Amino acid sequence: MSWPQSLQFPRLLLAATLLLLCQPAFAGKRVALIIGNSAYQNVPPLANPVNDGAVMTRTFKDAGFDVVDFRRDLSAQQTRRALRDFADVARDADIAVVYYAGHGMESEGANYLIPVDARLERDTDVYDETLSLDRILVAIEPAKKLRLVILDACRDNPFAKAMERTTATRGLGLGLAKVEPSSPNTLIAYSAKAGSTAQDGSGRNSPFTISLSRRLTTPGLDIRKAFGFVRDDVLKATGNRQEPFVYGSLGGEDVPLVPAARVAAQPPATANPRADARRDYELALQIGNKGAFEAFLTQYPDGFYASLARLQLDKLTADENRAALAEQARAAEAERARLAAQGAAKEVLAQAEAKAQAEAKAAEQARVAAEQVAEIARQQAAEAERTRQEDLATPLQAALETVGTEPADADLAPTKKGPPRKPIAGRDRSDDEPSARKRRSSERRLGMPATVDSRPLPDEVRPQLRAEKPALVSGQIYCDAYLCRPVRRGCHLDYRGGGGPAQNASVEVCD
Repeated sequence: MSWPQSLQFPRLLLAATLLLLCQPAFAGKRVALIIGNSAYQNVPPLANPVNDGAVMTRTFKDAGFDVVDFRRDLSAQQTRRALRDFADVARDADIAVVYYAGHGMESEGANYLIPVDARLERDTDVYDETLSLDRILVAIEPAKKLRLVILDACRDNPFAKAMERTTATRGLGLGLAKVEPSSPNTLIAYSAKAGSTAQDGSGRNSPFTISLSRRLTTPGLDIRKAFGFVRDDVLKATGNRQEPFVYGSLGGEDVPLVPAARVAAQPPATANPRADARRDYELALQIGNKGAFEAFLTQYPDGFYASLARLQLDKLTADENRAALAEQARAAEAERARLAAQGAAKEVLAQAEAKAQAEAKAAEQARVAAEQVAEIARQQAAEAERTRQEDLATPLQAALETVGTEPADADLAPTKKGPPRKPIAGRDRSDDEPSARKRRSSERRLGMPATVDSRPLPDEVRPQLRAEKPALVSGQIYCDAYLCRPVRRGCHLDYRGGGGPAQNASVEVCD
């Protein structure tokens, strides 16, 4: 069928109008830089940031962004170059987005992104080893309509725990610090509000990134409302433990990342609850924890996917029970090992105490035995000393006992009238001999006593006594360890103290 000539132009105009209405509104140039840091060199690596970066790269590409640059595991120098290159790309863009997943930290109220090669040994290393959030804001500053920074970097920071504090007043905060952008039309979105930490989740992606991939690029959805939906999703998925937050402000107009499609008026599409349930079930499956499935069942309590969600909950509960039983078994085994070690230690201690007591008892017995032996030795030494002194004193005592106890002889004794003395029975006959009488007479003239206690002087004493001259004999007796003799005239004994066996207490002093 051919159209009349008069109707061909209106037909072409209608076709052009319908074509324009069926195309999305022109949104200007949109660019995005995606950074995912997982392979940290000086702290344990992170599992999800690179996976999260890949999800967001696909999300922005599917949304029709003109430039999507995905960089992974960047060093400090590589991060600076990536931001420099992206600043050139964003110079003529209407919308510029930077998404970062990895470690971040706050120091002195400022926020910093941590490259994979950072070495943070002291708190001052933050200024040399990391990149400040302000550096990213500088890179997207040229964008005309919307400047958006998304930080999935509120994880528990392992660097801060080991960093040395050079100044007591310099603080390192938990998570990221609150920020107020100074540039207009700028939003900064945190995966968790300032001063708190975010969760990585048990799956391949964080709950924050999963919700971003669903909500952020909804055609015609204002960016602020999209982040509101993200907040609700993450709160449900984490059991209200993690709350995303957005800082900054926009004007009164809606600012969608993807414009709404302008199409000709059509009858409203029939709702498909099963398709919605499947989509939300897949989201809960990606998150993979009990909170996500419980949130799903709250919205979809019946149906096929509800049954699947309950099966997943049962599986997670069984896994938790197994883990709890394993932990209980491990704790019980550790307790048994501790008690066994404690019992062994007590046994060793008891053996050591018994040994010490036995050694102390043996030492005491040895000490007593040694004292007994020493006492016996002292007694034996004293007995020997007494015996020796007695042996030395016997001849001296005998000599002393004989000196001066008997009259010298008849011719030196006083003359008394009376009957003659009778001879003493048993006297040595040699005394009656002329030679003996002559010897005693000579000794009397020398002043030598003939007897001591009616007994004759020992022969060993006589020779020395006879050697003394008569003129030097005095009335004192000097004795040493060998003999006794009269002290010479003109001399006297001087007591000097001491005395004992073989030692003289007195000495003979002559004037």
